Amino acid sequence: MPPNTIAARSAPRITTAEAYLVDVAVERERTDAVQSFLKQETIFVEITTDDDGRGTGYSYTIGTGGAAVVALLRGSMLPRLIGADPRRAEAVWRDLFAANRATTVGAITSLALAAVDTALWDWQCRAAGLPLWMYAGGAKDRIPLYDTEGGWLHLDTEQLVTGAKASQAAGWNGVKIKVGRSPAADAERLAAVRAEVGPEMDIMVDANQSLTAAEAIRRARLLEPSDPYWFEEPVPADDIAGHAAIAAAVTTPVAVGESLYSVSQFAEYLQRRAAGIVQVDAARIGGITPWLKVAHLAEAHNVAVCPHFLMELHVSLCCAVPNSRYLEYIPQLRAITRQEIEVTDGAAVAPSAPGLGIEWDPDAIDDRRVQ
Repeated sequence: MPPNTIAARSAPRITTAEAYLVDVAVERERTDAVQSFLKQETIFVEITTDDDGRGTGYSYTIGTGGAAVVALLRGSMLPRLIGADPRRAEAVWRDLFAANRATTVGAITSLALAAVDTALWDWQCRAAGLPLWMYAGGAKDRIPLYDTEGGWLHLDTEQLVTGAKASQAAGWNGVKIKVGRSPAADAERLAAVRAEVGPEMDIMVDANQSLTAAEAIRRARLLEPSDPYWFEEPVPADDIAGHAAIAAAVTTPVAVGESLYSVSQFAEYLQRRAAGIVQVDAARIGGITPWLKVAHLAEAHNVAVCPHFLMELHVSLCCAVPNSRYLEYIPQLRAITRQEIEVTDGAAVAPSAPGLGIEWDPDAIDDRRVQ
């Protein structure tokens, strides 16, 4: 094939790009050691192309900052999309990143990039007639679930036990328990859950960046008799040395990633053996394009990927890559979607429809738009 043949073909071009904000109320009270989930500010981007193609992407915040993301999209990113080739997600991502270098690396820019990038991937998958999980790799068709909804910090021990037993009865293999009370209280709560569910169920522990490295090591050792599957975000995400020290001092794997915003941050964590579980979030890393890079980087280091939140999107990404281990169950989009993720024998099944695999409800979305 001559080198200019592909370039000579008529390429599709983006003709419209729109961003808007939708508020989705939390389905239940959610608290951890440092914050409460107030609402899901959902940032949508919709693109259309001159061949009648469409793509819808999104990202989110847990209560604040959504308007700033939309302002960045409308003022800086979306005008650059007009005329772009939607097949070239990597080129578009790089162009937008470079054009907004003054605000990178950071949460606002990453969330804006993610809304655009997921719209491009949705367009590409629809154009190819393939679901995302298959288009991005197709490693497996389902992924085990663990339940976070029964483990919030405000729940008492009896409620934690009830929630864990319900998840176990439903066939799920894991539950997450938030820690952040006193060391003795955290140990007692975890031990009570372990006593009820037995040794086979995985129990994840999440400190939400609330501890010092010294306290995290002490706390992890107190929790070790209950055999936690991982110890998540024990110290602030930018304390790589602290995470490395904890990982070296305790037997429980350290999980990190939901508060990291670049591929290079994950690379440093992995190089320093500071992360035993990678929890990369497609919205916070800047979209599917960098998410896949992090997943494959973790694979190269023989580390499992268990992404944070966004189960409706992450089910497909988990099924795209071979080293995914768990999907976090936190239902939050049911108010604006027409179909929930399919769950069979404790595992989420990869959606079969072309695109991201999320069936949005336009009327419900319009009812919740922020003007």
